[in-house]
Amino acid sequence: MLLTNANIATMDSAAPYGLLADGIIAIDGRQIAWVGSAQDLPAQFCDAPRADLGGRLVTPGLIDCHSHIVHGGNRAREFEMRLQGASYEAIARAGGGIVSTVAATRASSEDALLASALPRVDALIAEGVTTLEVKSGYGLDQDTELRMLRVAREIAKLRPISVRTSFLGAHAVPDGMNADSYINNVCLPALEAAHGEGLVDAVDGFCESIAFTPAQIRRVFGRARALGLPVKLHAEQLSHQGGTRLAAEFGALSADHLEYADDADAAALAQAGSVAVILPGAFYTLRETRLPPIDAFRAHGVAMALATDCNPGSSPITSALLTMNMGATLFRMTPEECLAGLTRHAARALGLEDRGVIRAGQRADLAVWDVEHPAELSYRIGFNPLWKRIYEGAL
Repeated sequence: MLLTNANIATMDSAAPYGLLADGIIAIDGRQIAWVGSAQDLPAQFCDAPRADLGGRLVTPGLIDCHSHIVHGGNRAREFEMRLQGASYEAIARAGGGIVSTVAATRASSEDALLASALPRVDALIAEGVTTLEVKSGYGLDQDTELRMLRVAREIAKLRPISVRTSFLGAHAVPDGMNADSYINNVCLPALEAAHGEGLVDAVDGFCESIAFTPAQIRRVFGRARALGLPVKLHAEQLSHQGGTRLAAEFGALSADHLEYADDADAAALAQAGSVAVILPGAFYTLRETRLPPIDAFRAHGVAMALATDCNPGSSPITSALLTMNMGATLFRMTPEECLAGLTRHAARALGLEDRGVIRAGQRADLAVWDVEHPAELSYRIGFNPLWKRIYEGAL
């Protein structure tokens, strides 16, 4: 099949957005077979069926590389408390925050978790998302952690979307345990069990003053390495704990949040080839004031991804487009950086080499937009210009 009369943002060249005017994309099955100017179309494709896109913009399918989309309950009351002056840390220490979602998630059946997650997934699909990362971390016991990961796998069976899972057992310390005993007696055995069921694509952790120290995360990462699993890390969100450099030491796929990261952290990520995942939804919802060091990431050549961080407490967002606008407005990322952050760099943050750009050999995961220029995707607020989403070559 040929997609013709397209304005293509390939995200695969030094030119702004990799823009290709009056382009054609040839799709063979689930893959892109060729992309280029209409005048250069190889003879072998000339007789293929054509779909005229009317000059619309085509981008790679969007990739949400950091989400907590499977969970029980909501935290609207805590939202009210923050507006009345309570900090995220104060709410967490008083038994709210992650621990309150843990209680709601533990009380939810697999069917209930799936039913509540699917509308959130559908909202992302409606905005051109074709790949979604889903974390566990709201169980803090083996049964619930595995239940969350099974639900994540089930999403991909029920919706046309690719799902990657991250085991986030080191997300918080449950009531009645200390951090070290939890890591040894719950988190690590749950990781082994989840890996044994084939439920884990990567291992994540929360390195923060209200969660786990670098030394504790190191034990989790060591086990992940022994199992042959890549790692990621929530780091430097609320304070500077040294998580970013730990992530770099382990060659992490990404370090995420990073508001308190510094120039040395940026240098470490660059040397490790790790992606900085920027999460403006949590910054906005928590009304934070400390900006991630975007200029340092640019100076050191660190790839920056963007993601929704969809979760019930600090980022109840199911809009990739709003995430791009926030990245530009709050953090002064350019619209091109924002689109790269939800395509090319997001794929890299998940260790995926077969998507995120438009070129031959890549998955035919595409988004077609009713816009004249890619900057419009970051510019508009509350407006969805998606014309069509193409998943695995299917219109």
